[in-house]
Amino acid sequence: MRISFVWILILLIPFAGIAQPKAKKEKKPLETALNTPARRAKNVILLIGDGMGLTQISSGLYNNNNALSLERFPFTGLQKTHASDDLITDSAAAGTAIACGVKTKVGAIGVGKDNKPARSLMEEAEAKGMATGMVVTSSLVDATPSAFVAHVPSRDQKEDIAKSYLNIDIDFLVGGGKEYFTQRKSDDRDLARELQEKGYVVSDYTESEIPKVTLDLKKNFAFFTAEEDPGKFQESRSYLLPASRLGAVFLKGHNDKGFFLMVEGSQIDWGGHANDASYVVAEFLEFDRVIGSLLEFAMEDGETLVIVTADHETGGLAINPGSQMNNLLTEFNTNSHTGIMVPVFAYGPGAELFSGIYDNTEINRRIKKALGWE
Repeated sequence: MRISFVWILILLIPFAGIAQPKAKKEKKPLETALNTPARRAKNVILLIGDGMGLTQISSGLYNNNNALSLERFPFTGLQKTHASDDLITDSAAAGTAIACGVKTKVGAIGVGKDNKPARSLMEEAEAKGMATGMVVTSSLVDATPSAFVAHVPSRDQKEDIAKSYLNIDIDFLVGGGKEYFTQRKSDDRDLARELQEKGYVVSDYTESEIPKVTLDLKKNFAFFTAEEDPGKFQESRSYLLPASRLGAVFLKGHNDKGFFLMVEGSQIDWGGHANDASYVVAEFLEFDRVIGSLLEFAMEDGETLVIVTADHETGGLAINPGSQMNNLLTEFNTNSHTGIMVPVFAYGPGAELFSGIYDNTEINRRIKKALGWE
């Protein structure tokens, strides 16, 4: 049987791509991909929803009549959460990646994988004369807030972490864990009194409530919301919204060099560990109201970059078939963390830097670029 030359060519065409693969396009270096933002940010508000993955956000959305403050953000991205030694991270390693811009081992706080201290955004902001603030619904010595102030190999070194707050002058400080400052086992120091001696106005939940506090813009402020961990939003904890808004207003008036404020919705994570969907949704919706309030602040201010993200996802939460709006059928596949990517939302000067898919350490770098530090 004869086969013409034309038929030979036709038969060979499908294999041409295999025999001669096309050269892959080179990826552009990150340095060229991240152009200088059109405007520099003067202030940064970083909101971290601990354990907040896309399903936690979706659960809040569909339990809130299909509306969230997060929908108003014009730029979104995804960040990879893995630690230096494990695909599944924890709040210590992930918090350190965001705060300090370095990968580290699970459980480590404010140090690299070599255990050498890494400077945090909070420390850099203070060194540049900016006002700084922190509001959390956990203890102040919990993993995420600790990553912004401490440098220790283990997140369990809570009393050492508490001492670190004396080494940095955070101007506005709200969270639980008073016992690690005033009822210490490793020494007889009263760190709350030492903060007062440094010039802080120090108060706590036994004396007042955040909405009733009168602040002196010339003095730093610290408020302890609980002896150990603060309670749940479902159990009448209500300080996150007023404290966060007050923190932004206070820091803006505290000095004219700009500010860095970190706010954590800590207990979204705790609901995931407990496999309690109602706990997760309640904490997330409170956090979303805080996001909305601070977004309004940034819109009025015009110089503030707002970033919302998570350290990791917790619980492997799923919304199952049969779910309806405001009536979801949910299920968890673990009581621990997962390795999925988590979202990033951004608004304000430099917000365009936060689009795309990138490592969690890049959040640190891109904040610096938005502020003009790089």
